Amino acid sequence: MVRKRIAFAGRVQGVGFRWRAEKAADMFRCTGWCRNEWDGTVSMEIQGREEDIDQVILHIEGGRYVCIESMRVKEIPIVDGERYFTTE
Repeated sequence: MVRKRIAFAGRVQGVGFRWRAEKAADMFRCTGWCRNEWDGTVSMEIQGREEDIDQVILHIEGGRYVCIESMRVKEIPIVDGERYFTTE
C-alpha cells in the first residue's frame, strides 16, 4: 500500500478528468482526492496498491479529451481509515 501526491499538467481541466479519476479509483479500490488548481493543473492524492494506482492513471489518460503532458509524483505517508476517493 502506498500513497502518492501527483500534480498533473496538460489539458486536464474541463475535460472530465476528475470524474474519470473518481470512477477509476472506485473501480481499482483506491482512496484519496483530486481537485483543480488555480494554475490549470490537477492535484491528486491517491492511496492503494502501486499497480492499481497505475491503472487509475491509465484509465484517466484514456479519456477522449484528456491530455496529460507531465506528472510530478511524490510518495507521502498513508492515511489510515480513509474509505473513499472524492473530488473537490
